[in-house]
Amino acid sequence: MNKIEQPRKRKLIEYANGPSLEEINSTVEVPKGKGFVKTLLAYSGPGALIAVGYMDPGNWSTSITGGQNFEYLLMSVILISSLVAMLLQYMAAKLGIVTQMDLAQAIRARTSKPLGITLWIMTEFAIMATDIAEVIGAAIALYLLFHIPLVIAVFITVFDVLLLLLLTKIGFRKIEAIVVCLILVIIFVFAYQVALSQPNWLGVIKGIVPNAKTFSQSPHIGGETPLTGALGIIGATVMPHNLYLHSAISQTRKIDHSDKKQVAQSVKFAAWDSNIQLTAAFFVNALLLVMGVAVFKSGAVKDPSFFGLFDALSNTSTLSNGLLVSVAKSGILSTLFAVALLASGQNSTITGTLTGQVIMEGFVHMRMPLWLRRLVTRVISVIPVLICVSLTSGKSAIDEHIALNDLMNNSQVFLAFALPFSMLPLLLMTDSETEMGKQFKNSLWVKFLGWLSVIGLTYLNMIGLPAQIEAFFGDNPSKSQIALADNIAYVLIVLVVLMLVWTVVELYRGNKKYASKVKEAEEEKLVGSEQQ
Repeated sequence: MNKIEQPRKRKLIEYANGPSLEEINSTVEVPKGKGFVKTLLAYSGPGALIAVGYMDPGNWSTSITGGQNFEYLLMSVILISSLVAMLLQYMAAKLGIVTQMDLAQAIRARTSKPLGITLWIMTEFAIMATDIAEVIGAAIALYLLFHIPLVIAVFITVFDVLLLLLLTKIGFRKIEAIVVCLILVIIFVFAYQVALSQPNWLGVIKGIVPNAKTFSQSPHIGGETPLTGALGIIGATVMPHNLYLHSAISQTRKIDHSDKKQVAQSVKFAAWDSNIQLTAAFFVNALLLVMGVAVFKSGAVKDPSFFGLFDALSNTSTLSNGLLVSVAKSGILSTLFAVALLASGQNSTITGTLTGQVIMEGFVHMRMPLWLRRLVTRVISVIPVLICVSLTSGKSAIDEHIALNDLMNNSQVFLAFALPFSMLPLLLMTDSETEMGKQFKNSLWVKFLGWLSVIGLTYLNMIGLPAQIEAFFGDNPSKSQIALADNIAYVLIVLVVLMLVWTVVELYRGNKKYASKVKEAEEEKLVGSEQQ
């Protein structure tokens, strides 16, 4: 009599070197021989999880403040950032589908263990930086909607792990559907408020075309120039962890990888899905900028924090027209804003946790349950927020609001530091015929635009680094503090360059070794067939 095999009991922390996100890898069936729309619907979903990162709470104040200070001038920056994001996410999805490895696995397979651990730690810091923005956004939303004290609201955000536990039980397809619904809530809220504001649509269209003023260093308005405003939007838009995530969840569709036609179809529809969802993200960020211009009177928003924006949406003296004023009296404008903020935070919770698991498994071959992964990351992210709230508890409400807003903005410095280390390996690998094969390696125009994007984004992030470090010293740093901040930034820039050289050298050597192994395998196969 055969014994019934008992399921293996998993440990909290295990060795992992299998398929990316093994629990959901190749679990979603896709139709064969169906029409374009049905096939697209089957592939739709991963793009929504990616788009979340482009409309998280970190984007909100940069877009609204940019609109307040420079009207529609920075609309072109949002468009350019979105187009660059589409290109990078296309390459990330293609890498995952063709090589059946996520970006972290692909880097680790071509580089040494010390570099893998270094890149893992760096990317973990970037994820925690975005998590700080999510903690702040969700806690403020709870405070604004339900009047829960901020300290308690911050602790409540830790328990979103229970939501994640529930989601892991219902299947990946349903998670995708929930994320899409939350995105639609965010779009509806901002579209409704912008529609009431009756914006100058001709000005919006003109703003889409970049000009010499877009990246100029004058005028100074509200402590910001067009260049610093543009850098803020770029820094909040293109995030390194999204590339790791997309290369993993693009593998959730079940296809036959020995059939090049199926692989090509999967790449094609993954690109369609990603571009459609990132177009939605573009509209959200564009609506946020239009809000800054049209919903509020010019220069009316003195406090760009979430508290200040919430108050401004219920303050009739800050709103631009009578229709907005009449609706604002009911409190619906400010309430909808807080609801959208909460939805954005919950969306980011899901994607941040999945990304953390991807990089942990890929770089250091370690796996832990998603709920534990979320709990550890969230507790670490909560600590600086609680410190910030406690340090300002005896001060005025405005001081507390400004401190939280500064913490959220300052945390983004890790994104600028980590971004090149996801973009450059992604480009090198998708440019490689050894990795992708002749059919799927980047075409000439994708290669050109890819290098232009990587070099441009890295340069802009690096020149914006001194200002980001200066922000740690407050709104009015002394000359000595500015000098110290600039020196720290220059040291970091040198470190980034040296580490990039290290990464490129190891990837080049790893790729050469891999190419020689492939060649040897092909020669052995040829000799074997001749002997037969």
